[in-house]
Amino acid sequence: MKKRTYVDKPLGDTEYLLEQWGSWRMAGMGVPRYVSPVAAMINQFNPEPSTQSYVITDDVALVVDAALARLIQREQQMGDFVWFYFGAKWPANRVAREHGISERKAWELIKAGVAWIDGAIDRSTEAA
Repeated sequence: MKKRTYVDKPLGDTEYLLEQWGSWRMAGMGVPRYVSPVAAMINQFNPEPSTQSYVITDDVALVVDAALARLIQREQQMGDFVWFYFGAKWPANRVAREHGISERKAWELIKAGVAWIDGAIDRSTEAA
């Protein structure tokens, strides 16, 4: 499987941030869930080994999450494609195949979504 790289590419920083957000999301950090007191006690005395493979804080991940939610609300297909590519770790050809379009068109929508999120995140950091 080809490794995704973002160095020296236009919007590479935003793509890397989305990749980290996807790993954060897949690790279940963004999903609130109920944990029974017994399960909490078991985990306290028998912790599971950490397989954390992302380097993003919860605060930054929530900003990315909110920007993607706004994109999905504004442009459903583009937001879904970004979500599938970065959030579910689907390759672009699978995104295209599942939606009955060409891989080239899927790439265009993913890249446009990344640019939209870049602008949305940039505006939110300027406001802060």
